[in-house]
Amino acid sequence: MSAAPTLEELIGSAQRSAVHLELRDGYMRDDPMFLSWQSGHRHDQSDKTSWWSPWLDLIATATNRGVVVRRSRVVSEPLSEYTRFEYDVTFRNIASGEDVRWLARHRATGLALPPNDFWLVDDRILLVHHFSGEGDFVDDEIVADIDTVELCRSAFDAVWRLAVPHAEYKPS
Repeated sequence: MSAAPTLEELIGSAQRSAVHLELRDGYMRDDPMFLSWQSGHRHDQSDKTSWWSPWLDLIATATNRGVVVRRSRVVSEPLSEYTRFEYDVTFRNIASGEDVRWLARHRATGLALPPNDFWLVDDRILLVHHFSGEGDFVDDEIVADIDTVELCRSAFDAVWRLAVPHAEYKPS
């Protein structure tokens, strides 16, 4: 039995699309980049070499070959400290070719949303992220159930339609 593909392998093999739905107000709060941000460090957007990363290379390579990469974040307002950090560093995602949108959680009340963050690649490969209550990464799961894949595709599309593009979103 072969190991499940990693997120990096899935993005690397994507042909048409990769969409990511984020539903939490905080992740891995011991992340060095977040801790540095909390201490007052801000990236100089003009100094790309200081903030570019292998992940951004992967996304840029995918978008350069025509893969549409979209990320939607459903967020509580006012924003948590971690979400403010995400907002501040989203210019990196944009620079790599991602299209990022934000949806205030109170505007998502009528949407059927799954309980977990996920990536959906080419509308058929679903990678679900599992986190602890504190926001620490636990594991990933590839889900093959067609109904679950469709639920997540539909959920992402519904959020995307209501969400505000990053350039227009003004956090409260």
